[in-house]
Amino acid sequence: MSNRTLPARSAEHAATLRALAAADDAPLLLPNAWDAGSAAVIAAAGAAAIATTSGGVSWSAGRGDGQGLDRAAMAEAVRRIAAAVDVPVTADVEGGYGPAPEDVAETVRAVVAAGAVGVNLEDSAAPGGPLFTVAEQSARLRAARTAAAEAGLPGLLVNARTDVHLFGVGPADGRPAEVLRRAEAYAAAGADSLFVPGLLDLAALKELTAASPLPVNAMAVPGGPTVAELAAAGVRRISLGTALAQAAYTAAHRAATELLGTGTYGALSGALDYGTLNGLLAGRRPGH
Repeated sequence: MSNRTLPARSAEHAATLRALAAADDAPLLLPNAWDAGSAAVIAAAGAAAIATTSGGVSWSAGRGDGQGLDRAAMAEAVRRIAAAVDVPVTADVEGGYGPAPEDVAETVRAVVAAGAVGVNLEDSAAPGGPLFTVAEQSARLRAARTAAAEAGLPGLLVNARTDVHLFGVGPADGRPAEVLRRAEAYAAAGADSLFVPGLLDLAALKELTAASPLPVNAMAVPGGPTVAELAAAGVRRISLGTALAQAAYTAAHRAATELLGTGTYGALSGALDYGTLNGLLAGRRPGH
């Protein structure tokens, strides 16, 4: 694939995403979208960039998370999301839809063609583990970097996710060293940042951010540290994972339960009006 076949603005959006990620004044905040409508709402709220959530995308297609969708279906969802907004989109490509470096390369080519300018690639060989070895994941990251360049988007931002903490891999006292070992290898393989879901202990995050060769991304959760607290610990990128999709589905469940139970509609109060929502997407063109 050459630059001529890339969606319009890909190089510009890649540069924008990199600039946002490199800013020193505040961490990059990435609300996670699961379809074109959610992406449009998030952009209208003021997001400078949008990440996808594999869980939300899968649920919206009637599948479970954990590569419940195949590469083509996920890339098509990314295409719809990227076409719905005028801000950079980074795609959650889970484990790359296959274990081999070429699987990852094919996935990167697919989402770059769909309009994504960043990817999130995890080192879990399967949901819950085990993890790919450091050497295996490094090869997969190198394949992602090479595929992006060959696709005409060398500026693709590669966020390397490690699930050491999320899945409790290995003895607890050895996990910080294992994450740092992986951070060093992933940086050498061409990753641009490190995502460590499951780690929200501020003292541990401060130690990691001070030692990591890559800027650190954390996944915020309700009741967890605030953006300000995470930023003070050195975190440079904050996302929400499936939380926004969960909140949206919870709102739908609550309203349906009320309708079917009491026959009232209080849960619908305060919703964005039809005209506002329709206006966010009316007139959008495929590939815009």
